[in-house]
Amino acid sequence: EEPEKSYHMFVLGMLIGLKERYEVKSNRESGLGRYEVILLPKNPSDLGIVMEFKKIHPSKKMSLKAAAASALKQIEEKQYAQDLFDRNVRRILYLGIAFEGKNTFIDHRFKK
Repeated sequence: EEPEKSYHMFVLGMLIGLKERYEVKSNRESGLGRYEVILLPKNPSDLGIVMEFKKIHPSKKMSLKAAAASALKQIEEKQYAQDLFDRNVRRILYLGIAFEGKNTFIDHRFKK
């Protein structure tokens, strides 16, 4: 659990520079669950972003690519973009971010 928290905080730290254009929210309820990170654009015509992280445990035989795909599936199934839809944001990027130690893989999907 701790490595995922560290990665989460690292990403949030990088996103703080976007505060003029986005509200950066973390671990909030939306849809049917809790997203990792969401970027809510202050201008609804800008791109909204939903991120979900997946840490691969050494005991599991899952690839980084499969874990990132699983994160994208979770974003859709749990309807994490609902906050964006509620604000009339229609251009949305889903990011599935998988990591194992220092190795990372990011998959994405656009929703229009």
